[in-house]
Amino acid sequence: MGAEWRVHDPLWGYSPDMTTASLQLAAASGLLSLGLFVVALAVVAVLAGSVWLGARTRSREPNRPRPEEQPHLPPGGAVHEVRENREPEEVPLTPKGGRPLTPYELTNMQTRPSTDKKRPRWSRGSSGSFGGGGLGAH
Repeated sequence: MGAEWRVHDPLWGYSPDMTTASLQLAAASGLLSLGLFVVALAVVAVLAGSVWLGARTRSREPNRPRPEEQPHLPPGGAVHEVRENREPEEVPLTPKGGRPLTPYELTNMQTRPSTDKKRPRWSRGSSGSFGGGGLGAH
């Protein structure tokens, strides 16, 4: 190749980065700029179209309910929290000589109000998950 020619910049002097190859790329960047502009214009068109489609969809939805159509409190007033202790029903015992129940034969176990009104408290070794890392009830 021949000697590289350099562009003279009056403020900074010769630019060592402006070689013949970089000048050719800089000249071709006009087409690149046009391509980026077209892509940006397409993105703006897609965004504008999505706003238009959203507005069109929203206009087809039913209107918001008026204040008189809003839900009201029941006649007895607001429903309050009820605190009660519940105890599970026991698993049915297997009769002597009978076969034990399989998991799919057990139904959803119902609960009933507990006769004990005292709130159950945690005691060491009596709660937690299996394999939870505790010592268990030893």
